Amino acid sequence: MIRGIPLVDAHLHPTSLRAVKMDPEVYFDRFPQPEGIRDAEGRVVPERFDAFLEEEGVDVAILLCEYSPRVTGVHPVEDLLPFVRHNPRRFRFLAQLNPYYHYPVRGELERQLALGAIGLKIHPVHNAHAFSDPMLYPAYAVCEERGLPVVVHFGTSVFPGAANRFTDPAHVADVLRDFPDLTVVLAHGGRGWWYDAAAFLALRFPNVWIELSGLPPKRLPDYFGRHDLARLARKFIFGTDWPTVPGIRANALQIADLGFDREVLEGIFYRNAVQVYGLGELIPPDRGR
Repeated sequence: MIRGIPLVDAHLHPTSLRAVKMDPEVYFDRFPQPEGIRDAEGRVVPERFDAFLEEEGVDVAILLCEYSPRVTGVHPVEDLLPFVRHNPRRFRFLAQLNPYYHYPVRGELERQLALGAIGLKIHPVHNAHAFSDPMLYPAYAVCEERGLPVVVHFGTSVFPGAANRFTDPAHVADVLRDFPDLTVVLAHGGRGWWYDAAAFLALRFPNVWIELSGLPPKRLPDYFGRHDLARLARKFIFGTDWPTVPGIRANALQIADLGFDREVLEGIFYRNAVQVYGLGELIPPDRGR
């Protein structure tokens, strides 16, 4: 909890160093790593990660795998299962699909959902394809039918090999046109040059949300300065992009200091995530009251 409010971090990468394609110093950027969080082979230890998140105030953590051999490497979904086994009350995870890596995509999505995934992540920038690539449509149909969210990397990436032109918001608009009942989460909130587009989509469509991973909270009033921030914040979901973050608790406290009223802050910290990711069995909607 943060100031008496439950906290969901909807975007964490407990990636093994052996799976990172690039120099780990580039991957982690300038951000310090918790001492002892990894074992001798560079794997995040579930017990230590669980204790770290408890200290940071995280009640529920949504973990991400990644199949991006051209940029970050392949971080398979199977690597996330030990975290869920260790503490199923704290950990959940998303499936991920790369249409150039997985075929057929529907079958792979079904496989990852059977392992326990609660939604789907798509990474156009690291995999060099549009969010609206027709190869992904069978997976979107499954998610729309089952009420599962699709999270899309909606922002630039500085990693070598990233193809930032695939962040174009027109691709998101095309998917929303073809799947009007699909819940879409814009991870990174348009980081770089698409903040206004992210705000427009979130305010225009009731089933579109902005996830704050990778955004310095103190800069949110600047990034979304052309919009009513208090209104837009009702569509925010807290996430950090750990481990490339100064601190989870630190980020949450910065958001708490932006002056939002209690109802909006509860939405950012947990209520919106409970609604989007179906986390009611972990955090009842009235937990913070």
